[in-house]
Amino acid sequence: MKKILFLPLLFMIGTLLGQNLEGAWKLTHQNGKEIKDKTFIKIYQDGYFSFGAKETDTNKFIGAGGGEFTLKDNYYTEMYDFYTSDTERVGTTTEFSLDIVDSKIVISTEKGGSAMVEIWEKVSDAKDDLTRNWVITGRKRGEEISRSTPGARRTIKILSGGHFQWVAFNSETKEFSGTGGGTYAAENGKYVENIQFFSRDDSRVGASLEFNYEVIDGEWHHSGMSSTGNPIYEIWTKYTDAYTKPK
Repeated sequence: MKKILFLPLLFMIGTLLGQNLEGAWKLTHQNGKEIKDKTFIKIYQDGYFSFGAKETDTNKFIGAGGGEFTLKDNYYTEMYDFYTSDTERVGTTTEFSLDIVDSKIVISTEKGGSAMVEIWEKVSDAKDDLTRNWVITGRKRGEEISRSTPGARRTIKILSGGHFQWVAFNSETKEFSGTGGGTYAAENGKYVENIQFFSRDDSRVGASLEFNYEVIDGEWHHSGMSSTGNPIYEIWTKYTDAYTKPK
């Protein structure tokens, strides 16, 4: 695929390392136009990315997408596990050129015979003991813990740069079940989520939820009350350790 390089006088082209992208980013410009009425947040962590988008004023959910990514020099690829606005992109790979300077990344490619250029500004690359891409592998009900091995159908939760996003999807059937995200804080065993978008219920935007957390043998034990007021106890495992790609 032909690579397109844009804005050579404004953005340096250099050798980039994957960890340069880790954190949270906000879309500021698309094809030369400033993004004002929509909010797009993209999170990178552990070779995985996800984004969620909403209307800024109404909080109406717009869409989400994500999957694995690679970055070598300025050649950047996205491999989609879920993509709500176009499910045909699930399972496909798109190649881009990516340049980075002054806490901004410029992603460019051809799309439908036309150039596509996006500018993303870094929000934060802050880290804490929950900074990770996670996948749910267990739930506790009463004294019983049930465990599962995530495959095509899975629920992930990516945390980086003080932002989180959970997504439930099936990469084989291309079914999307839901997503939500926002900002979070994790300190002294307390985990607080501030919801900024929610695909299932826009009215939940603005709510804050507090949970208890503990990292035990590398797994995140998460307990408290859900957004519906029901008690939960979840176990999340590092995605790279738990996910088994379907054959």
